[in-house]
Amino acid sequence: MIEQYVLDLQGVDEMQVAVVGGKGAHLGGLSRIEGIRVPGGFCVTTDAFRRIMAEAPSIDDRLDQLSRLNPDDREAIRTLSAQIRRTIEGIAIPGDLAAAITRALGRLGEQAAYAVRSSATAEDLPTASFAGQQDTYLNVVGPTAILQHVSRCWASLFTERAVTYRQRNGIDHRAVHMAVVVQQMVFPHAAGILFTADPVTGNRKVATVDAGFGLGEALVSGLVNPDVFKVRHGEVVAKAIAAKQRAVHALPAGGTQEVAIDPRRQEQPALTDAQVVRLVQLGRRIEAHLGRPQDIEWCLVDDGFQIVQSRPITTLFPIPETGDQENHVYLSVGHQQMMTDPMKPLGISVWQLTAMAPMHEAGGRLFVDATRRLASPASRAGLLDIVGRGDPLIRDALETVLDRGDFVPSLPDAGPGGPPAGGASAPIKTDPAIVTELIERSRASVAALERDIRTKRGPALFDFLLEAFEEHKRVLSDPLSMQAIMAGMEATWWLNDKLQEWLGEKNAADTLTLSAPGNVTSEMGLALLDVADVIRPQSEVVAFLQGVEYVEDEAFLNELAKVEGGTEARDAIQAYLDRYGMRCVGEIDITRPRWRERPTTLVPVILDNVRNFEPGAAERRFEQGRQKARKKEQDVLSRLRALPDGDQKADEAKRMIDRVRTFIGYREYPKYGIVSRYFVYKQALLEEAERLVQANVLPEKEDIFYLTFQELHDVVRSNQVDGQLIQRRKDAFRSYHALTPPRVLTSDGEAVTGAYRRDDVPAGALIGLPVSAGTIEGRARVILDMAEADLEAGDILVTAFTDPSWSPLFVGIAGLVTEVGGLMTHGAVIAREYGLPAVVGVEQATRLIRDGQRIRVHGTDGYVEILP
Repeated sequence: MIEQYVLDLQGVDEMQVAVVGGKGAHLGGLSRIEGIRVPGGFCVTTDAFRRIMAEAPSIDDRLDQLSRLNPDDREAIRTLSAQIRRTIEGIAIPGDLAAAITRALGRLGEQAAYAVRSSATAEDLPTASFAGQQDTYLNVVGPTAILQHVSRCWASLFTERAVTYRQRNGIDHRAVHMAVVVQQMVFPHAAGILFTADPVTGNRKVATVDAGFGLGEALVSGLVNPDVFKVRHGEVVAKAIAAKQRAVHALPAGGTQEVAIDPRRQEQPALTDAQVVRLVQLGRRIEAHLGRPQDIEWCLVDDGFQIVQSRPITTLFPIPETGDQENHVYLSVGHQQMMTDPMKPLGISVWQLTAMAPMHEAGGRLFVDATRRLASPASRAGLLDIVGRGDPLIRDALETVLDRGDFVPSLPDAGPGGPPAGGASAPIKTDPAIVTELIERSRASVAALERDIRTKRGPALFDFLLEAFEEHKRVLSDPLSMQAIMAGMEATWWLNDKLQEWLGEKNAADTLTLSAPGNVTSEMGLALLDVADVIRPQSEVVAFLQGVEYVEDEAFLNELAKVEGGTEARDAIQAYLDRYGMRCVGEIDITRPRWRERPTTLVPVILDNVRNFEPGAAERRFEQGRQKARKKEQDVLSRLRALPDGDQKADEAKRMIDRVRTFIGYREYPKYGIVSRYFVYKQALLEEAERLVQANVLPEKEDIFYLTFQELHDVVRSNQVDGQLIQRRKDAFRSYHALTPPRVLTSDGEAVTGAYRRDDVPAGALIGLPVSAGTIEGRARVILDMAEADLEAGDILVTAFTDPSWSPLFVGIAGLVTEVGGLMTHGAVIAREYGLPAVVGVEQATRLIRDGQRIRVHGTDGYVEILP
C-alpha cells in the first residue's frame, strides 16, 4: 500500500495521468523515447494528495463555495483559495507517506538538489495546457525541505490563477488531483523552450527555439529576452541574438539567484547553429511520439540536451485533413458567412451536405480549398479579384502565399483550375419580375419541403433528407438566381468605379442603394419596429417584458397573453416569428437556437425600439431612405450631364442605378431560403432526438448536435449510441472557442493574416474596409451577444461579426464597426440599406475599442478613430 504513494519516473507513461498528473505522465513517457534524456526522479501520486485532502474535511465546504463563484469575482476567489492553500500547507504529512518519499530520495541521493514540480491531472492536456498554473520549486536540498515543497505543490492546485483557469474552462475543482514530480536538478550551461511549430504563425514546418544562459527560469519569468532561432527542414533560417544581461543560477545550499552575465558574453549566442538543429531533431522525435506539436523545456548540460517538460501547444489552429502530402491553401467559410464561432458536428455536416463546394473542417470551422484556382493563372486572377473586392485582407494573404513562389504549384490555364471565380455572368434584363419569380420558386420549394417531411420518421426521414439536400442545392445553384445576384453586385462595382473616375466621389453607390426594394433582411429589422408600435402604448406589457426571464420555449408568449394588452402584443410577436423566427445568430449552424425556439432573445431589441422610436418609424425610415436615394440619383445624373460626353455617361449611369435597385435587394434572399429550409430540417431531427430520449438511447435530445448527420442516421437505425464519443465532441467543441480562425490557412498550419497596406489614414486609427459611406461620431457599444443589447439613439455598434439576425439592431444605431466582413456580406449590405456609416474587417476591434468610448467612424475612407 505504501508504495502506491511513490512511483519511479521511468516506471510511468502517458496512460497514467490519473495517477501521476499530466507533467509526470509526459516525463515518464519521454524517458522511454530512444535518444531522449530526462533527469531521474519519482512521482508522489494523486493517492497521496487524496489522503492529505481527507485529513481536512473543512476543505469540502470551501470547494462548494468556490464552485459557485463567478470567474470574474477575483476578490472572492483570492480569499477563498488562500484559505484552502493555508489549510493544505498546515496538514502534517503522515509518517508512512513521509517515509515513502524519504526512501525514494535515499535511492537517488538524499542530499542532492532537486526540482519539486506540481503535476495536476488536468494539465498538459491536448485542449488545455494549464501552462504556469501550478508551482515549480528549483534546487531544493534535503528531505525536510523536499517534504515542505511537496505540500506547497499540493496547495498550488488552489492558486488564484489556477482556480480561475479551471472555472473559465469548465473544469470541476473536485475532478482535478495533484501529483508531485521530484526530479534531480541539472545545472545547465543554457536552457530554454523549443516549439516544434511556430507559435505565432502556426506553421508546423518551422520550429522556434528560445535560448538563454543558466536555468530556464530566467526566460519563463521574463527576466531576459532570449535568443530566438527558427529552423525549417533541418536548417536555421532566421535568428535574433539578444543581449542577455542576467541569468538564474542555483545556489550550493539550495534555492536560486539572479546573476549578472559578463558583458563579453552577453551577446554571444546561447547555442550554436549546430546545437539548435540537433535540439530541433530531438523535438521532432518527441512530437512524432506524442502525435502533435509540442512546447518543450530543455537544458544543455555538457553539450548534451536534457528534456525537463513537454506539453501540447494548445493555441495552434488545427489543419484540415486531406490524406495527401500536397500543399493546400484554405479560405475560411466563416469569414464569408459572418460566423467565425465554432460549429457543432451536426451543423458542420449539414452545411457540408448542402453547400455548393467541397468544404473541409478544422477547429470546428469550415474551409474551402482554393489551391486549384490559385494554381491556374486565369482562375487565379478571377479569384483574387472577387475576394479582393469583398475582403482585401484575404487577397493580401493569398498574394503573400503566392509571392513565395514555391508553395502553390503552377498549372497551365487549360488545367483543372475551373472557371474564373467571379467572372462576368451572362447578362439578364433589368426586370423586377425576375426577382419576383425567383422568390416564388424558393417559397414553393420550402412549402413542398414542409408538406412532404411531415410523414417521415426513423431511417426513412434520413433518406428523405438526403433527397431534400439535393433539392436545396438545386435551388441554390439556379443559374437565374446567380445571374440576379451578380447583376446587383456588378452594377454596384461599376457605379463605384465609374463615379469615382468621372466625379471623384467615393462609394457613391452606398447612397443609391438606400431602401432598395425587396431586401428581406432589412425588412426584418423594420418589421420589429412595427412590433414595438403595438407594444409601446401598453404599459403593463412593457413592464412584463422588462422583467421577463431568459427562457428557451414559447412559455413566455403564453404568459404575455395574460397581461393586460398582452394578447395583441403576443400576436404581433408571433406574426414576426412566423415570418422570421427561423433566424438566429450564427444561423449557418443548424444546431443554434432559433428565435422561434428562444423568442426572449428579441426582447432587449424590442424594448430598445419602444424606448428609442416614435410610432410609424419603420415606414418613415424606409421612405426617407428612398427619397435620399432618389435625390442622390438626380444629383449624380445632373453632374454627369455637365461633363464631356455627359449625356452618354448619364444614360449609362441611369441604366446601372436601375439595375442596382432592381437586383441588390435579392442578394439577401437565398440566405433566407437556406435558413428557412434549415429550420424545417432541424425540427424533424429534434423529433427523432425526442424519440431517442424516450427510448433511453440518449440522455437529452441536444446530444444529437454532437453527431454528424451520418452518425445520427446510424443511431436512429441501430438505437445505439457511443456516449464517450459525444462527450469527447463536447470537450473538443468547448476547446475550439479559444481558437481564432484565420482568413487563410495553409496545409503547413500557417495562419496567413494579410494586411491593408495603406498610408492614407491618421496615426493611431484602426484600419478596416469602407462598406457604407458617411462619417459619424458617437458612443461605442461593444456587444458580443445580441441578447445583451442595450442601445440608445446615436450609439455605434462594435462587434465581432454580424449576420442577418443582427439586422433588428441596425435600425437603432448610428454606425457599425465589425472585426469580420466584406463589401457584400450581410452587415455591409444592410448598413448601406439603412444609410449607416460602416467599417468592417477591423482586426481586434472589440478589444481595442472599449465599451462606452467615443469613436468616429469614417465609412467612406475605411478607418475608425478613438476620440479622447
